Amino acid sequence: MREEILEAATHLTNRYVDQWKQQGKKIIGYPCTFVPEEIIYAAGMFPYRLRGIGAESTRFADTYFGHVICSFPKCILELVGEEKYNFLDGAIVSDGCDAGRRLDECWRKAGEDHEGILPPHFLTFSVPHKVSPYSHKWFLQETQRLLRSLEEKLDTQVTEKSLSDAIRLCNDTRMLLQTLDGFRMAEKVLISGTHAQAVALAGTAIPKDEFNLLLRDILQTLDQNRKTDRQGLPGKRLLFAGSTADDINLFRIIEEQGALIVADTQCFGSRSYVEFVEEDVDPVEAIAKRYLNRTSCPRMFGYYKDRLNFLAERARQAKVDGVILQNIRFCDLHGADNALFQRDLERMGIPSMIIEREYGPLSEQGRISMRVEAFLESLR
Repeated sequence: MREEILEAATHLTNRYVDQWKQQGKKIIGYPCTFVPEEIIYAAGMFPYRLRGIGAESTRFADTYFGHVICSFPKCILELVGEEKYNFLDGAIVSDGCDAGRRLDECWRKAGEDHEGILPPHFLTFSVPHKVSPYSHKWFLQETQRLLRSLEEKLDTQVTEKSLSDAIRLCNDTRMLLQTLDGFRMAEKVLISGTHAQAVALAGTAIPKDEFNLLLRDILQTLDQNRKTDRQGLPGKRLLFAGSTADDINLFRIIEEQGALIVADTQCFGSRSYVEFVEEDVDPVEAIAKRYLNRTSCPRMFGYYKDRLNFLAERARQAKVDGVILQNIRFCDLHGADNALFQRDLERMGIPSMIIEREYGPLSEQGRISMRVEAFLESLR
């Protein structure tokens, strides 16, 4: 695994973040993939995906969140309280789920109580839960509001050219990541799920022009290996689905039991890059259309069959032996979907298992390891 990729996948900051700041340029944090990266790039800023990696407890966050809620936003707030996110010039928090909406409120309240932990620009970004003409109009207005706020609050200007350039840049990243998925899902697998996930994570923490160069180099190496290596990696082929998973150790634990994660449908993975933004229409319209139409996330109401079809098609493409459906404890959205997924996947003849887990410092690695081992044994 390349050093730059591993660093970006496993640390809160990295050499590219440091270089960006040294150049006097701004970084905008966001926790949910419904926030349009293109708008931030077009404003000359770096969209950085917020994560909770490195949190060793949730003592600070428990003061604001309480205990019965998803631990992902709690770990983000914990790092905020430890001033680990003080390199941000702004943050855009959306209502991707109820816990995400609470992150907005709790971060604001913590900022009142503790000076210096609220970024200079802090914006709430709302997303409808259905796709319709009126919800698209609303979301377009919300996207335009985001654009104007960056211009006004951070003294920059977004042009049609900068928007078009940002769309092409982000589409390029999506195309390259889809190519990487092709190597993962091939009959002869040359890259582990752990390594592939590290690449996807690095793409959220490295400016895309730099990341695309790294990814092209990785793809070239994989292509060369495909022509020379006779055997791929061994292991039962699994698809990994469900809640936010940004810790490569979780993938490593699963693969150490004799599995090979050849596909995924989670938001730090393929769910974030399967759709492109149209390049030959009004750029803001195209951006709003692409992000609102991402019905593969369970936050979108009334699209369960679409999500099931996406998952089943992914499983067929990757020729998987089984599916791991995981969700962070108290994640009602993925918890409900996973129960339905398991029922319907079994009807299709696709074995599956459900794992409920905690995020970050509360993770129970031993229990997960035993559950996966037992599932793999059932597949044999």
